[in-house]
Amino acid sequence: MYHGPQDLSNADSVCRLFDAGAQANFAARCRRGSCDVIHPPGVLIATGDLHDNPLNLAKLVQLAGMDRADADSDSVSHLLLHEVIHSDRLMNGMDFSYRALARVADLKARFPEHVHALLANHELSQIKGAGIVKDGVRVVEAFNDGVAQVFGDGAPRVNEAISRFVRSMPLALRCAHPHGLGDILCAHSLPSPGVMGRFDTTILDRELTEEDYEPRRGTAHLMVWGRGYDAEQIEDLVERWGVRLFVLGHEKAEHGSIVIPPCALVLNSDHDNGVYLPVGLADPPDAVRAAMMVKPLRPPEVIED
Repeated sequence: MYHGPQDLSNADSVCRLFDAGAQANFAARCRRGSCDVIHPPGVLIATGDLHDNPLNLAKLVQLAGMDRADADSDSVSHLLLHEVIHSDRLMNGMDFSYRALARVADLKARFPEHVHALLANHELSQIKGAGIVKDGVRVVEAFNDGVAQVFGDGAPRVNEAISRFVRSMPLALRCAHPHGLGDILCAHSLPSPGVMGRFDTTILDRELTEEDYEPRRGTAHLMVWGRGYDAEQIEDLVERWGVRLFVLGHEKAEHGSIVIPPCALVLNSDHDNGVYLPVGLADPPDAVRAAMMVKPLRPPEVIED
């Protein structure tokens, strides 16, 4: 199982991990505006919400070939991760999912051109202090309590480093089609149809600003919190952004994935039915084929008589 860096209780060490991940996000050659952009050849392991599921994270790291001590940029796949924090497995009411986020920052620093950790609504809410209640738990407060429990007086420094890492995250991953027939765009979500009139569709081509993160007004906030997409809106974004397939999270998919016509695929990677989508960048699928290519992270057990 992937464990990543071993000392995640020292404030200095953890801050260095987050800052190394932030630097890698900004300095990666694949970064274009608020997007990472990748090209063939290669394979992408695309995922949905993770929510600090350690078994599924370990499986994904293994699938990408990043668990080996001798792994390098020539031997690994691309790995898409988002919605990493806010676990449903609390300890005395505290959430320690900062550790999963630190492991992702470490992965990004190790494989800057192959790890793509996207901005999601839970990470954004955590750094903005916006309340989220999930299954009766105030998750931002539970996360803060976990950081305070581990780091004591060092907690403010750790929270500031977490904020720097989250602010460095790209908003989307674009997989360029080898023949220009429409790209795959991976993002946490798309804006809700009702906010399209105030959504800046140029956001993918520019750097994010602090205004983009503002709750209920900023364009990044509107995108990572969006739900209820309809076919007309998706077709509009297909034309504006040159996309043939959207791979998203954010929506609950009890069986791991759902298709939103005409060309959006929602993945969940945070529960026992969690899934991933392997994408060959030289032969990228359309929505119909992608839906058939989804694979379980935990194959069903075979029960013998």
